[in-house]
Amino acid sequence: MRLIERYLFRQLLGPTLLATLALVALALLARSLAEFDILVEQRQSALVFLKMIALALPMLLSIMMPLALFVAALVAMNRLHTEQEIVVCFAGGMSRWSVISPAMRLAAMAALISLVMGLWLQPWAARQIRETAFDIKTDVTSTLVQPGQFTEPGPGLTVYAQSIDRSNKIHNLFIHQETPGGGASTYSSREAEIATRRGQPVLIMRYGSNQHFSREGVLQYTSFDEYTYDLSSLSHTDELLHYKISDRYPHELFFPDLTQDWEQHNKKKLLAEGHSRFAAPLYNIALMAMALAAVIGGPFSRLGYGKRIAAVGAAAAVIRILGFGVQAACEDAPSLNALQYLVPLAATWWGMSQIFRQKLSRRVRRRLAKTAPVWTGAA
Repeated sequence: MRLIERYLFRQLLGPTLLATLALVALALLARSLAEFDILVEQRQSALVFLKMIALALPMLLSIMMPLALFVAALVAMNRLHTEQEIVVCFAGGMSRWSVISPAMRLAAMAALISLVMGLWLQPWAARQIRETAFDIKTDVTSTLVQPGQFTEPGPGLTVYAQSIDRSNKIHNLFIHQETPGGGASTYSSREAEIATRRGQPVLIMRYGSNQHFSREGVLQYTSFDEYTYDLSSLSHTDELLHYKISDRYPHELFFPDLTQDWEQHNKKKLLAEGHSRFAAPLYNIALMAMALAAVIGGPFSRLGYGKRIAAVGAAAAVIRILGFGVQAACEDAPSLNALQYLVPLAATWWGMSQIFRQKLSRRVRRRLAKTAPVWTGAA
């Protein structure tokens, strides 16, 4: 790479990184607001909350990187063109490909990174999110008590608590449990907390009482300073962890286990997702080509390229939305999967044709100019 090409590459790299960071930060903010109930309602630690946000990063990067490339290329190339640096490059003998090659190299690098993330990193992170959410859902600590609400975490078991403070201490707890044979037990305590003893969850109640009604109608009343209530029966669940389509690795998408009813029923959707993993990185190159076409694909203008940039920006949005629509259509018609590749490739072809259109036109005019005298003389 020559010195001028390295200069152009640096001019594009900085805005690309800034745009990527800005877009991903906004997406992470929106994701954090959606996951905030992990801290508030499910009372998980801040570490679990940050883990869920961090694991969403590969998916957000795959979505935001083509947009960041498009925005950065428009900003950087428009500035270089209006300051006539691109004109100087052309005047110095550089070809159009030499001028756009740093941008296309950057787009190819972004496409490679997106491909690696889409094939391996993104499904791994999605599985980690799914497993963490499953652990939270089946966590006794988060499902047993909901402040100010009656909950039924198990058959014949009703739990109520007035409040839970920041140290996870439960205040004014009430538990009603129906025992086999028709009896019932009622526990009440001023405070309680969930702990682990011998690897099993327990509820430690303090300053309370227990009322037990036997099936013969005999009432037994007991007060206590501390009582340990066993929760091990609630920590076991029959619910199984199921990975969604977005959590699958490429070999699971293209070669599903058809002996499983769910995979056999969703094999078309699995195939569409598999092709999408390979086609999505192409949008990095497609949107970069369109951004370059918006600036270089037309005549020089001292007034700027606002209208051209706005038109190409709208076209880029249509292309990306069309890509999502094609993927959705492929879930019902596998024969359309080729369109997932054709959409970004067509956008790339259009962008490159706009960039090299003037060069081809001048070449054609030169050929016509050389042949015109010959035909005139013959006439």
